Amino acid sequence: MQNVALKPSSTATDISPANTPPIKFKSDDPFYHDVKARVSRYFKMSGLKPRDCPQTYFKSLIIMCWVATSYILLVFVSNAWWQTIPLAISLGLSIAAVGFNIQHDGGHRAYSRHRWINRLMASSLDFFGGGSSYIWDHKHNTLHHTYPNIAEHDDDIDVGILGRFSPQQKRLGFHRLQHIYMWALYAMLTIKWQLIDDFRDVITGRVGTHPFKRPKGRALAIFICGKIFFLSLAFVVPMLFHPIGTALITYALVSCFVGIMLSVVFQLAHAVQPAQFPAPDLATGRMENEWAVHQIETTVNFSRHSRILTWYLGGLNYQVEHHLFPRICHKHYPRLARLVKKACAKHGVQYNDHGSFLAGVTSHFRWLRKMGQPDAMVSPTMGAM
Repeated sequence: MQNVALKPSSTATDISPANTPPIKFKSDDPFYHDVKARVSRYFKMSGLKPRDCPQTYFKSLIIMCWVATSYILLVFVSNAWWQTIPLAISLGLSIAAVGFNIQHDGGHRAYSRHRWINRLMASSLDFFGGGSSYIWDHKHNTLHHTYPNIAEHDDDIDVGILGRFSPQQKRLGFHRLQHIYMWALYAMLTIKWQLIDDFRDVITGRVGTHPFKRPKGRALAIFICGKIFFLSLAFVVPMLFHPIGTALITYALVSCFVGIMLSVVFQLAHAVQPAQFPAPDLATGRMENEWAVHQIETTVNFSRHSRILTWYLGGLNYQVEHHLFPRICHKHYPRLARLVKKACAKHGVQYNDHGSFLAGVTSHFRWLRKMGQPDAMVSPTMGAM
């Protein structure tokens, strides 16, 4: 079988913040060996390919047609608010679908066995989502997937002083209201990402406290061309056919909808109960569990039995399977879930799952409220309560 597992190498710990020891997971990982063997047998016996799935290519075509149709109707046809609002929502949904399905699999090298196809699919973020696939690769693949829910290492749970997602993060007084105001901030995520974050990260050469290599050559060309193309679609073209104010409001509406979709879906996987927030030993950087067990205990699935959500979210409601096998096409996640659950039962590892999307949203709301309370303070060396 092709190399579809992704376990951090010994060099992955070089990205630890200054003055902190590198994170080290236990080397003996019988659970991971078992679940990999089960997945290998699945592909061998079924004859299916981990990547290059025809259904995924066809699905990508449908989504891109959705994006194009929504954009054309919104910019060139709509001339009244009752047309603009539903078309803006449709465009927002379609752009989020590009991220969930096309960009995400491409960025994880899970779309195809061919590197150039993966790069092409990953660059859909640059040209249609307004973000940098190069920076996303560092933030998501390197930081988040290696160190999920580890404070100061996982960039996805670090929202600065505005929110507290981990028991190890400092609590401020206004965090007691974060379960209310954070939803509005989610709406602003995409705008901040498109217009501020990527430029700041490239200029400073840092993602949070983590340094990274600035894009050069082809990566820099994609970054620049992607920004020009996206900003032209978002601002220049609409302003040629509509008043400036209308174009700006429409951009904000589409981007806010995308921001809410992306934020909520990804937060439901980790910033919820019963996800754990283990901390490394302060002196040695060692974690209590093996890497794969850590992935399971810090990740929660939701609404696994909804075919509609599974199709639209690109399998991101199967985050447990995605974290164990990020280089396998999301089409296989529902079947892999059965194998992972059996391995978890055999090795005594808790498999976390919310039965519905609403249950996940409710759990995230409760977690935000809990982390905003004074009694949620814990020692830096402790895990989640």
